[in-house]
Amino acid sequence: GLSKHMAAATLSMQTLDVNGLRMQVAVQGSGPLVLLCHGFPELWISWRAQLDALAAAGYRAVAPDMRGYGGTSAPDDVTAYTQLHLVSDMVDLVRALNETQAVIVGHDWGAPVAWHAALLRPDVFRAVVGMSVPFAPPGRVEMLSALSQAGMHDFYLQYFQTPGRAEAELERDVGASIRRIHFGASGEGQALLRRPVFGAVEPDKGFLGHLVEPPSPPAWWNESDMGYYIAEFTRTGFRGGLNWYRNIRRSWELLAPWRGQVIRQPSMFMAGASDDVLKFPSSKPQIENFGKTLPGLRGCHILEGAGHWIQRERAPAISSLLIDFLARL
Repeated sequence: GLSKHMAAATLSMQTLDVNGLRMQVAVQGSGPLVLLCHGFPELWISWRAQLDALAAAGYRAVAPDMRGYGGTSAPDDVTAYTQLHLVSDMVDLVRALNETQAVIVGHDWGAPVAWHAALLRPDVFRAVVGMSVPFAPPGRVEMLSALSQAGMHDFYLQYFQTPGRAEAELERDVGASIRRIHFGASGEGQALLRRPVFGAVEPDKGFLGHLVEPPSPPAWWNESDMGYYIAEFTRTGFRGGLNWYRNIRRSWELLAPWRGQVIRQPSMFMAGASDDVLKFPSSKPQIENFGKTLPGLRGCHILEGAGHWIQRERAPAISSLLIDFLARL
């Protein structure tokens, strides 16, 4: 009873040797291992509410700073950020935690890591939850080529390709960048801006061009967490995270052997109804195809009024959906 709850309450920060990196991880609770993979531009602390909830429910919840972020190594080599590197990190993190299996959960860029981890290593990852970015098996079409063939040349994924360009823009005022991206892509920001944050970039305005400072902090906004993001990205810059975007084509080439491969383990998908990522042309067909691509699907939850940062915008709902999913495994 109480002693288990006391143990659950204490979060510890650890630095582990993982796949040639020094990886900073937040660890809370004891029990079956659940890995929580954050996205861009985020850190382990994005999962603070879920670390708490999962620990209290009897799980060992672990949220790493992913490769290139925060307290984890950021290799200089741009090519060191492919999906195979990122999946290898998660496989080796399970080993470093003295476990043989985990449930893997990912949000935003962490979602493809979770999906591919489940796809490539079903022996290690017994179940998978993706948030914001739907699963699609590796395909015959490469996303960046598809964009330019469709006549799109100003999509943010393309803007992020040139090393140094987005770094310079985002690092000019790290506080403003973090606040504007977080507000703009949230449910409240989407209701106000009525245009995607993760969409077209006006050439003369950059990525942040149409984003605004939050008129007032939304209810889910945690000022001390925002301060933590700002301090960490001020210290590290954005290059590590941006390098994930610069491996879209390389990852597509490397994942060719898995083309058409489905995920058979128990799976779940969650997203905010106002999430920009759901506005990508590919997202709706991918979700509609889950019957084929995720034969183990145990739930697809689209949360009304929520934007991109669902594990923070709808922390209690996301935590309880996760705990229900885990309890049924």
